[in-house]
Amino acid sequence: MVRGLYTAYTGMLNQQYRLDTLTNNLANADTTGFKAENTTAKSFDDVMTYKIKDGSEYYINRRVGKMALGVKIGENYTDYSQGSFKNTGNTYDLALDGKGFFAISFTSKAGKTYELYTRDGEFTTDGEGVLRTKDGDFVLDESGSNIVVPTDAQAVSIDQTGRIFADGEQVGQLKLVDFEDYNYLKKYGENLLQAVDGATQKDFNGTVNQGYLETSNVNVVETMVDLITITRAYESNQKIIQAIDDTLDKAVNNVGRV
Repeated sequence: MVRGLYTAYTGMLNQQYRLDTLTNNLANADTTGFKAENTTAKSFDDVMTYKIKDGSEYYINRRVGKMALGVKIGENYTDYSQGSFKNTGNTYDLALDGKGFFAISFTSKAGKTYELYTRDGEFTTDGEGVLRTKDGDFVLDESGSNIVVPTDAQAVSIDQTGRIFADGEQVGQLKLVDFEDYNYLKKYGENLLQAVDGATQKDFNGTVNQGYLETSNVNVVETMVDLITITRAYESNQKIIQAIDDTLDKAVNNVGRV
């Protein structure tokens, strides 16, 4: 194989991967509490260093002549920086100031129940006064049970520590958690996060703000600029492939006749 073709192909593949990630961010620019994702890539030098230290091949150094010179797709990572707050004035709209998450009881289609986590504090109560997310999942009390607000309560308030009061009487305490290392969190879907093996919880040190929602931390203008850059990089790799193809065509059809 002509090595330049492979190098350009890996460049196009990497830009397409970045494009998919950024378009997903744009699609969720208005999603409450959404955290943007970004991508990483490994250059030839990074890959070569990794291969030299790779113990899976019994410490046999891979010869450079057998290695691909293109870019290698790395991995996605999540930007957990806080988004700005939007004032809604709604009783059950809550925004967390600082690091941490609301604990949610989520039941899958298979009937299994998980404790998941979210920054989306757009909550509501059902006909029985049970506090739920906008998708119908239960918001957990610090004891792990559901939170029930009396349906006849005239005034409901939630203080900065997550205590819920109905007509001046405490009826619940939001379960608010944080983690030592966010690398042990993965996106589950529906704007929820799941803790994987190795995740270590720690105390929540932020504050709860009633009547506010945290907006997405996606920077739309910056993302649009990145999309233009990606498009141009993709086109550059595409032109390289076309140039190599033209060269091969001349080598086969013209030079080969001599």
